[in-house]
Amino acid sequence: MNELLQIFHDLPGFLDGFILSHGPWVYALLFAIVFCETGLVVTPFLPGDSLLFTVGAIAARGSMNIWLGGGLLFAAAVLGNTTNYWVGKSVGPRIFRADGRASTGVAGWLVRALNRKHLEKAHGFFEKHGGKAVMMGQFIPIVRTFCPFVAGAGSMRYSRFLFFNVVGALVWVSVCCTAGYLFGNTEFVKRHFELVVVGVIAISLLPVVLGALRSTSPGSGSLGAR
Repeated sequence: MNELLQIFHDLPGFLDGFILSHGPWVYALLFAIVFCETGLVVTPFLPGDSLLFTVGAIAARGSMNIWLGGGLLFAAAVLGNTTNYWVGKSVGPRIFRADGRASTGVAGWLVRALNRKHLEKAHGFFEKHGGKAVMMGQFIPIVRTFCPFVAGAGSMRYSRFLFFNVVGALVWVSVCCTAGYLFGNTEFVKRHFELVVVGVIAISLLPVVLGALRSTSPGSGSLGAR
């Protein structure tokens, strides 16, 4: 576990070393990490925002192709969210009804494996923002992993989910990778990497949050999940 945490703490160093050792296989690794973070509801701890920012920074140095990397990360996010949605649609209702003792099968395993506080946080976020939660949640760690699951469990129409899924993933990948490409190799960013990633997330999420606040203000129609 300590080695895993060290990797997350120094993602640029880890990816640089991986590229030197394995070359183009780094693209498969990046795809797998983002797919697992967005598609497997039990792995919300995987790095998302910092990974995308790092990819942009490494691409700016010429070690990766930004278009290939960004395209694969976008595909991974869309496919991961979609997988998570269908898992939620299949077993989610049973999980929200379960007490963690009587459940069997996949639903029972997920009841025991899931962090209930994280699930309830994502559920509250989804209830408050409706369909936009899928897009907004893409920028919020933990919520990003659980929101598609909650959308599926809440019987949100797939066509509506797919729209917010594609838009959210496109903006998320574009903003984080571009920020890393433009600013990731400055000395200040290298010294304050985690802080800068948090700032990128906050800035990229701000317009969406303001739009949601306007739409939920008095006199505006409520956002439905369907």
